[in-house]
Amino acid sequence: MTVNALGEIVARERRTDRPAVHLPAADRTMSYHDFCTTAWKAGNVFRHLGVAAGRRVELQPVASPESLLAFFGAALLGSPVRFEARGEDETRVVVATAEREDELDPRAGTKLVVYGGCPKRPTTTHWETEVWSENPAIPPYEVEPSTPALVADDATYAHAELLTLAERVVNDYDLTDASRVVVRGSLSHPGVIVAGVVAPLLVGGTVVLPSDDGATSSGDIAVTAVDAVDVVPEPVAVDPSDVVA
Repeated sequence: MTVNALGEIVARERRTDRPAVHLPAADRTMSYHDFCTTAWKAGNVFRHLGVAAGRRVELQPVASPESLLAFFGAALLGSPVRFEARGEDETRVVVATAEREDELDPRAGTKLVVYGGCPKRPTTTHWETEVWSENPAIPPYEVEPSTPALVADDATYAHAELLTLAERVVNDYDLTDASRVVVRGSLSHPGVIVAGVVAPLLVGGTVVLPSDDGATSSGDIAVTAVDAVDVVPEPVAVDPSDVVA
C-alpha cells in the first residue's frame, strides 16, 4: 500500500476489527474501524471550528487516544500540528485536558477544545460531546504530500517526510501488523510521533499508550529517550532522536 499523506492511514478501506490503539491501564482498545471513523469526526469538528490548510492545531502532548485522533483529524484537513498547547497567533484550535482549561486563555479567534471532563467556560468546546456526536464522514479535503503536517521546535515536517521516516522505522525494526509499539517518550518529540505512532499504524500494528506510573505493558518495541533504553520492559527500544537525525 502506497501512502502519500497521513490521512490515508485512516482511509475507509483501513477500517478493520484489528487493534489500533491500546491502553493497558484502562484495559481499553480501539479498533482500526473506531480509530479511523473517530479521526474523521475529529477532522469535521475542527473544520466547523475554522481549521483548514495552514491553520495550525496545537495539542497538549498527552499520550492519549484523543491526542492521536486530533493529530490525524488535523492531518485530514492539511492543518499542521504542534504538540504544545500555547495558543499562539497562527493557531486556530488548541486541544487539551479539561484540567488545563483554567490556565489556557487562547487569543481571540483561537478555539479551545478539552477532553476528560466538562468545560467550565461556555466558549470552550467539549471533545466528548462534539466529536462523538459528529457525522462519521471523511472531511472533503485533498492534501498534497508536501503539505506541512508537524511543527516541532524550529522544524516543520511535511506529510511525505513523516511517512518516509516512518517507512524507515518499519524496515529497520521489521514492524508488521502484529507489532505492538509502546509510546514511552513525549509526543512533543517528532521522533516519538514517527516511530511510536505513524510507523505502527502505517503497517496495521498497534500503538500502546502506557499509564504515567510506568506500569508494565505488553509490547514488542518501546519508543523512549536514550537514557531509558536499558530500563524499559520491552525487548527492543527506539531512541526518537535517531529517528529524525
